Amino acid sequence: MPAPTSPFADRYVERRWTSPDGLSLFARDYAPAAGEARLPVIAIHGLTRNSADFGVIAGLMAQSGRRVLAVDVRGRGLSDRAPDPMTYRPDVYASDMIALMQQAGIEKAVFLGTSMGGLITMALTALQPQAVAAAVINDVGPEVAPEGLARIAAYTGRKVEITNWADAAAYARDINAVAFPEFDGGDWDAFARRIFREGADGRPVLNYDPDISVPIKAAGAGALVPDLWPAFKALADGRPTLLVRGGISDLLSPEIAGRMRETAPDMAYVEVPGIGHAPMLDEPEARAGILTFLAGVA
Repeated sequence: MPAPTSPFADRYVERRWTSPDGLSLFARDYAPAAGEARLPVIAIHGLTRNSADFGVIAGLMAQSGRRVLAVDVRGRGLSDRAPDPMTYRPDVYASDMIALMQQAGIEKAVFLGTSMGGLITMALTALQPQAVAAAVINDVGPEVAPEGLARIAAYTGRKVEITNWADAAAYARDINAVAFPEFDGGDWDAFARRIFREGADGRPVLNYDPDISVPIKAAGAGALVPDLWPAFKALADGRPTLLVRGGISDLLSPEIAGRMRETAPDMAYVEVPGIGHAPMLDEPEARAGILTFLAGVA
């Protein structure tokens, strides 16, 4: 199935900023279309992913008149790997986002967070609540289904032997087919290009530091299902919030999503049918929901 596009999808400049502990971090910086100035969007990806995930939706948001910064969290994509792997945790990531805002001259932004990016948004709200004007949370909640998190933890940091791009596409399909059952070969080829980069020997290598798994392993199985309900309540209290859920997600169950909606009755909600964890946000339902939501945010 051909992926949707936006004329703004590739219209970004490469921006770097410095973390509080001295890492050089990367973001795709999309300039807004002409028109009335609106709050920028900071888009934060999931655990093993990077800024390439936001190509379509970032372009559409920029086209609608918002500057968009799609980041590579430390240890991913073009951002530096951390010398201390124990800094691969949400509170440190949130501090990195505050540094980005300070260095980019942004006082307040809309945050779009996929999976781990949603948890970082909750952590950021606790650290600097005035910085978060609104939030789009993609397929994650203040608690998560243990089976989904265990599935992700099982492949994170796992050593893989990839010799060519066909192998990379097969790996992408192996770990993600449960989430995207309708994807075809072309979809998996494109997916592989987002999660792998070409190594020094020309072979594809995963585009993240395998040591991001170190804090997860150190915490043990008992920490796989965190309780972040107070953080979620703080985020959604008096702040425009949209929850996007994959209709067959194994991480954000219908029960958890339902409780989130009861806890935050003013929160907008979009479900993407036939998609698991996590929607790519280029699906028609996700695109429409996000752009409609943002139309109501300054």
